[in-house]
Amino acid sequence: MSDESTGQNGLPSKKVLGLFALAMINVAAVLSIRNFPSMAVYGWSCIGWYIMGAVMFLIPISLAGAELATGWPEGGGVYAWVKQAFGEKGGFTALFCEWSNNLVWFPTVLSFIASTLAFALTPALANNPWYMFSVMMIAFWGTTAIAYFGEEASTKFGNVGVILGSIIPAVLIIMLGVWWMGSGQAIVLPPLTLEAMMPTINFSTLPFFATIVLLFAGMEMAGFHALETRNPQKDFPRAMALSAVIIVVCTVLATLAIAMVIPANQLNLASGVMQAIEYFFKAAGVPWLVAPMAVLITLGGVVSLAAWLIGPAKGLGIVAEEGNMPPLFDRTNKYGAPVAVLVIQAIIGSLVSLLYVFLPSVNQAYWILSAMTVELLCIVYVLVFASVIKLRYSQPNTPRPFKIPGGMIGIWLVGGLGIFGTAFAFIVGLMPPSYFTTSGLVYVGSVLLGTFLLAVPPLVFLKFKKASWLKPAGGER
Repeated sequence: MSDESTGQNGLPSKKVLGLFALAMINVAAVLSIRNFPSMAVYGWSCIGWYIMGAVMFLIPISLAGAELATGWPEGGGVYAWVKQAFGEKGGFTALFCEWSNNLVWFPTVLSFIASTLAFALTPALANNPWYMFSVMMIAFWGTTAIAYFGEEASTKFGNVGVILGSIIPAVLIIMLGVWWMGSGQAIVLPPLTLEAMMPTINFSTLPFFATIVLLFAGMEMAGFHALETRNPQKDFPRAMALSAVIIVVCTVLATLAIAMVIPANQLNLASGVMQAIEYFFKAAGVPWLVAPMAVLITLGGVVSLAAWLIGPAKGLGIVAEEGNMPPLFDRTNKYGAPVAVLVIQAIIGSLVSLLYVFLPSVNQAYWILSAMTVELLCIVYVLVFASVIKLRYSQPNTPRPFKIPGGMIGIWLVGGLGIFGTAFAFIVGLMPPSYFTTSGLVYVGSVLLGTFLLAVPPLVFLKFKKASWLKPAGGER
């Protein structure tokens, strides 16, 4: 997620961004190292999977986000967009799913932080649930404390984290992969062929299509910056294309670098990145660099988490200001931070993190939480894609500095493809991976129940909405 600066009227500030700067916003929002191991298990065929994800999700959400952000830039993100198309109930549901998605996303990121830090201490700690939970709680409540000082503090940490924790490590992994091939080290992948690049589609591999949605989620966030360009109609689609190429190339090459070094049956989804780096550095004769790199990636993960922590919480504050939630959710401190929501999400996220203590393996907990994250994101994106279609009919005259080309055929092609890809990801996201040892019914039931519980509260809030929830014009209740 990316944070844009705002003016006094709450709209994006009118800074002029060049094409490359706009593209880098997308790269910062989407590129995430922690997703690489989950795709590395498929070797060369990850190329085909990534192409499929780009066609069915990455490109459509980039275009839809651009049109919606330039047409309705008044703030609120998906809440404003979906509300325009489907009313308050739809907008509230989209925003709440985006926020509650974070409740299950936080623990998966925290597990990545904890398992990565273990490589700076003792790698075996990554398999110790009590170590994992302890570090996760320290990181989670620590970043919540940072968020207490407001969006500006979180954004500064996030900007550093993108460079330290995503871009530099991804480039380094790619460079080490190139060195690995040139040094004559053993490569666990078979020879590259066109057939090897094609994804094998069956019941055991389909769940990883949902991982692609999680990987590319966030591309629509860059649409908030479309109005800050000199010529959105030309610069924005070019920037989206450039950023998509950078993201796909870095992701594919770094994933393949990991897949070349570590056999799929030995890859740990939470700590696979550090596994690869450990292999690389030991083979290069510089194993002492493993610990510093682990600290660097851990720091990048913590800083990135801090940047994401406050945004959705502030979104709920907007909904609360409109009287759709109890006054508790509207309480802020002198830094403008929604302190009540921050504490509530930290408590819930901590309870969800207990899965890492009670499930038999970290990988199983990691996958269940990731699946719930995808299901909630799919609800958000189906509503976004449906909104971009509906608003072409209900508000055809609203100025849109960027419009999806091709008229109504183009809007239906992009929106329809996005809805199909997202709905497909929702369905396959319910399929348990082959290594999940517990009953499939237990897995599906756990994912659906968790998704339902995290998506239904807006309907409950609106059902029992009270006039006293609305803040008076003076700002004091």
